Amino acid sequence: MSLNIETKQAAVAEIAAAIANAQTMVIAEYRGISVASMTELRANARKAGVYLHVLKNTLARRAVEGTSFAGLADQMVGPLVYAVSEDPVAAAKVLHQFSKKDEKIVLKAGSYNGELLDVAQVGELASIPSRDELLAKLLGIMQAPVSGFARALAALAEKKAGEEAA
Repeated sequence: MSLNIETKQAAVAEIAAAIANAQTMVIAEYRGISVASMTELRANARKAGVYLHVLKNTLARRAVEGTSFAGLADQMVGPLVYAVSEDPVAAAKVLHQFSKKDEKIVLKAGSYNGELLDVAQVGELASIPSRDELLAKLLGIMQAPVSGFARALAALAEKKAGEEAA
């Protein structure tokens, strides 16, 4: 079923709006995937804040014209699912992890910060901890000396209280 021109223009505008603030775009082939698996993939993407859609390749090519993702236009062939995220690693992480679980999702390419990424580079990008994970680790590192100092003070106070009682 072909789309009329207004529907196509609306679709291109929606895609362009989704990628306007995005840092990462990853494309993967989904040939033969079950509906249940695709539903699970979409749920995972929603949780991670990733815009994940199956799009007509010609419309996706038009939407990425003039953006940092224009280099992906040559890779947009076949049945593809597009993952776009503002978080630099979220889109790569969602598709990469799901491709390990379901071999029918095959990563094709990606783009980060204007650079075209091959499948291996998308995997490397996916292995980077997310911003939230990095912030949690940083907070743990920053709290360690303070909590150690607090434990030392508490132990010193107990020792002093024990000496005074004796």
